[in-house]
Parts: sequence; C-alpha cells; structure tokens
Amino acid sequence: MSFLKVSRLVTIERHIAEEQQYHPTATGEYSRLLRDLTLALRIIARDVRRAGLNDILGMTDSTNVHGETVKKLDEFANEVIFRAMDHGGHLCVMASEESEGIIQIPQEYPKGKYVLLFDPLDGSSNIDVNTTIGTIFSIYRRLDPSSIDDGTEEDVLQPGFKQVAAGYACYGSATTLVYTSGNGVDVFTYDQTIGDFLLTHEKVRMPHKGKIYSVNEGYYLRWSDGLKRYIDYLKENHAETSRPYTLRYIGTAVADIHRTLIYGGIFMYPADSHNPHGKLRLLYELNPLAMIIEQAGGRATDGYNRILDIIPTHIHQRSPVFMGSLGDVLEVEYYLSQK
Repeated sequence: MSFLKVSRLVTIERHIAEEQQYHPTATGEYSRLLRDLTLALRIIARDVRRAGLNDILGMTDSTNVHGETVKKLDEFANEVIFRAMDHGGHLCVMASEESEGIIQIPQEYPKGKYVLLFDPLDGSSNIDVNTTIGTIFSIYRRLDPSSIDDGTEEDVLQPGFKQVAAGYACYGSATTLVYTSGNGVDVFTYDQTIGDFLLTHEKVRMPHKGKIYSVNEGYYLRWSDGLKRYIDYLKENHAETSRPYTLRYIGTAVADIHRTLIYGGIFMYPADSHNPHGKLRLLYELNPLAMIIEQAGGRATDGYNRILDIIPTHIHQRSPVFMGSLGDVLEVEYYLSQK
C-alpha cells in the first residue's frame, strides 16, 4: 500500500466534522470528545519518542489488576488519557485495562452521554526494546442518554456491536491513527511539523485472503488439535493457495493487527491449556479491533462466535480471538469445528 492514498488534504478534526452529515441530530459533543482524545494521543506519541530521556522506561513498583508489573510508560499514558478526558463534559464513565474498576468522572465536572474504554499502552512488554506499541480505544453511548448522573458498570458492559466508534494509535516509525465510526476505516498519520493527524488512507479494504499468519507459535503444544492442524496446513507447500504462509509476530496486538489490516492474513491469540479463556481483553482490545477489522471487510471471532456479539459479564473479561481476512478466518473456523 502506498504511503499516501487520498485525493485531498484533510485533518482528523475536519474529517470528524464532515462525518456529522451521517448524524443529522449531532450536537458537536462527540466531535469535541474526539478532539480531546487526539490531544492525549499526541502527548503520548511525543513522550514515547522521548521515553528514555524522560526516565519513564522500565518498571514501576506496582502491578495492575491482572497481576502484571506496570511499566512506567503504561502508568503515564493512563494518566494522560484520564486527565485529557475527565473534564470535557462528554463522558459519564471510563474504564482502562490498567485500572481495577470503572473510572468515575470527578464530581466537580459535568457528566456526558458517552463511555470511553481504553488500553493506554498496548504491547508494554516491548517498550524497553523500542518495538511498536500503541493505544486502543472504544466509545459507546451511555445506556440512558438523558441522565446527568455518574456512569455505571452497566454502561461499560455493553457488547461490541453497540460501539459508536473505535480506533487505535500505533507509535512506530510514524504515529498512525486508525479510526472508524461505522462508515469504513480511515488511517491518519501524525505530522510533527504541524502538530496534527492528516488523512493518508481512506476507506481501507482488506483482501479476501492474505499470505501472513500471526500467532505466538511457542504455545503450539498447548493448543487444540484442530488449531494445530490449521497451523500445519498453513506451512504446507501449495502454490495455488499461496502456501506456505509467512509467519510474522511482533507481540504487540495493535501492531500485528495493523499489519493484518493493511496486508491481509490472520491474527490469532487462541485459548490454550494454560489460558482456556484466551489472554486478550474483550472490552479494551478485542471489541475495538474487531470493529475496525469488520469495517474493512474482514472477520473477527473467538473461533465460533462473532467477537462483537459477545455479551460481557465483567470489565476485564478475556476471550480467544481469530481476526483478519474473511477467507482466512473462515478457514480456521472450519479446522476448529473438526473433532
């Protein structure tokens, strides 16, 4: 894919404003929400680049709700997003992968009609080795849009198909923002010289099948027999079906998904004998990534059920996942269904 695939110069704010035509009753509140969020992403991008100089690489002395040692940059990104989003009057509640419970809006600030869920820094295990990391976010409407009270856990525990918008930022050789509000997937690239995200790819569409598979194959012996057979199938020589596939695995979900979105293929984080419910989080990672993949013509399931149809029961719920090109995901589902 070429670096630039647009016919006009558009900033992220102009793009969001233009999308209001699809929502005749829009008040501009959602646009202001996105403005505040992209400010947070710009700040995180700046400090990711300067992390070593700012002494925010490495571990803190604390652990998050999942029992994982928190990276300093994780902690920083979580705080930046909270501080950018807590006072605008757009949100009624937030939830983060790094926080144990829901995050209430401080009492001194008005409560809005939207809910924000986010993974502040996906791929934190790669921070110290300068590998691509990212921020993932998901936006919902609160269950009672007329309420001005605090949001509740029920506002957070909504299935993915109810998302108003989803996106992620990748902090790599360039900072890219991938975004959908249900009208296709657009990609923006951050231009440091003007301090804004510019549209670089419009309405991205995935190929029906790709030539790349992405999975931590070190866990092969823990997988189901059906999944083992599928992986073995991908390695066979068969020119007519573009096999063998190429294995590419970064270990940052947002980076592996971004490559899959652009080139096609399949990303997998399956259940295994040590993690029967998978490892990635449904609300903070899988739902927003699945919305993006589907909007680009792909497919996202847990091997049997559509990710966006899963009804969450707790805010840190995990799920297996298979997402990517439609043909590739249907193929792995076939193998998983075979006894």
